[in-house]
Amino acid sequence: MRTKPSFLCVAVVILIAATGVSVYAAERIKALSLSESIDLALKKSVLIHATREGVRGAEAQRKEAFTGFLPRFSTSYSFTRLNEDPTVTSSGYAIILPEPVGTVKIPPGTYQAGTKENYNWDVEVTQPLFAGGGITANYDASRFAVEIARCEETTTVQDVIRDVKIAYFNILKADRMLTVAKQSYERLSAHRDMAQAFYDVGAIAKNDLLSAEVELANGRQLVLRAENGVEMAKARFNTLLRREIGAPVEVEDILSDRPFETPLDVCIAEALKNRPEIRSYALRVERAKSLVKLAKSEYYPSVSLVGNYARFGDTPGLAGSYYEDQESWYVMAAAKWNFWEWGKTKNRVEAGLSRESQAADALADIRDRIILEVKDAYLLLQEAAKQIRVAKKAIEQAEENFRINTERYREQVGTATDVIDAQSLLTKARSDHDNSLGDYSISRARLERAMGVVSSGIAE
Repeated sequence: MRTKPSFLCVAVVILIAATGVSVYAAERIKALSLSESIDLALKKSVLIHATREGVRGAEAQRKEAFTGFLPRFSTSYSFTRLNEDPTVTSSGYAIILPEPVGTVKIPPGTYQAGTKENYNWDVEVTQPLFAGGGITANYDASRFAVEIARCEETTTVQDVIRDVKIAYFNILKADRMLTVAKQSYERLSAHRDMAQAFYDVGAIAKNDLLSAEVELANGRQLVLRAENGVEMAKARFNTLLRREIGAPVEVEDILSDRPFETPLDVCIAEALKNRPEIRSYALRVERAKSLVKLAKSEYYPSVSLVGNYARFGDTPGLAGSYYEDQESWYVMAAAKWNFWEWGKTKNRVEAGLSRESQAADALADIRDRIILEVKDAYLLLQEAAKQIRVAKKAIEQAEENFRINTERYREQVGTATDVIDAQSLLTKARSDHDNSLGDYSISRARLERAMGVVSSGIAE
């Protein structure tokens, strides 16, 4: 017999389900800190993954270059079938052998001197002894390439951190602009309601009410644009973190105007010391020098030591034959020198020297550009700090101006235009303040990147 579930059981099930949904929703929109955002971006960035693959590839090439110092081993196995057995034709001669054999006379005729089927196997070891410094130069060039790849990885990491910071602060900036827009809309709505009440009792003309309605509609448009700005900022943030572009985003509000007291000359000195780009270009100069040495090594002969061991046979088992010994070996010192190639080496050296000069010029240029980048970021940071101070005072004055004009309009000694103008000034003052506050944090992030400072939050 089936029994109907009690009301209490149903209520418990519904409560558990509702709790699970609420917990899931809370997890989905959990506010991300800046450090958490950076960690996620660093783990998922395809750009960082690509640079790390570049490091792996350069390291593999370095190991490949190191093998140039080591001996090379080779082996071969061959089978040769002749059309007929090798023969030797003799007109007759005598061979004097040691006693007791004595003199042996070879009668004239044709004699077999080898076998039709021949099997050969040999192992050879070659150890370079001298290559004009080319092996060392090639290894140095590959070693510098590894360091360059690592510098590029560091550069990409710093770029990702900067981009995440900027995206994070842009969300906070957009959120504040949305708050300002909503506050403006609320003030305009209150003003429209007041104008409607005055119009209903015949205290104001129709034009004043229509003006209030128009300004309210404009305020709604401002809210819509601000909402769109928030969505765009969040989409950019999600893209950097490789999340779904429409995934819900909540971030901690950490916008701050804490003063940045480091002098400009110290910032420039830090940048010249820390920026991975400078080290990368300096390594490119060193690598170019190594490649010049590699090219110059072709002016000299190469010397190698060769050892060879061979086995022979007229069967696959290499057991020798009646005509040839089973095994043989030799050790040989070999020198090779390409002493004339119509200026090929000279032109290669000159090309390497040109690339070295280019690398040195690029190093000087990147230093100049980094100094300029630091100064630009520093000046923008100082400008944003001054704008914040000015905007704070402007907000106080605009709030008081709005309060006075609202009271005057309520007492019907002021005009609707005065209220709308005062409201616009207050909205602009608050927008300027929040814009400057967001720009300050963004400029600080850019300055940190320009200085080569890697941090997971706002610089202390």
